[in-house]
Amino acid sequence: MREKISCPVCGHQLDRYRNPVPTVDILISYEGGIVLVERRNPPPGWALPGGFVDYGESLEAAAVREAREETGLEVELTGQFHTYSDPGRDPRQHTISTVFTARGRGLLQAGDDAARARVYSAENLPANIAFDHRMILADYFARAAGRSPVSPGQPPSGGLY
Repeated sequence: MREKISCPVCGHQLDRYRNPVPTVDILISYEGGIVLVERRNPPPGWALPGGFVDYGESLEAAAVREAREETGLEVELTGQFHTYSDPGRDPRQHTISTVFTARGRGLLQAGDDAARARVYSAENLPANIAFDHRMILADYFARAAGRSPVSPGQPPSGGLY
C-alpha cells in the first residue's frame, strides 16, 4: 500500500509504503515432540519459537537466533516448511512468516520473551495457541502422517508447498 506524505523539512511529496513484516517460526523436533513456548508478552498463548527478522539478517539466521533466544536450544535447520501470509495471522500487524523445521539439542529452557518452554505432540497440544500456530502445527502433523496438510476445497494457508 502506498500513501503520499509531505517531507517535514521541505514539504516535497514523498511515497511511503506499508509492507508486511517478515517473521520466522521454527518447528523444533526435540525429545519426541515439537517445542512450544508460552508467550510472556501479548498476545497470550503458546506459540512456536520465532519472531521478527532483523534488518540485514537472513531468514535462516533469524530462525537459529530466535530458537536459541527463546528455548536455549542449538538448532540445525532441516528445511523450509511453508510460508504463511494471511494478513490477519498476527493481531498486531500484517506479518509473513517463513516456517522452518529443525532438530534441537541442548537443555530446553525458556528465555527472552518466553515464560515457559515445553515439548508437545499432536495428541497433547495446549488449548491456548497464539497466532495461526495451531494451523501450522496441524499442517506439520498432517504432512508427518502422510496426509495432505491442506483440506480439499480449501485454499492453502499461504504460499505453495
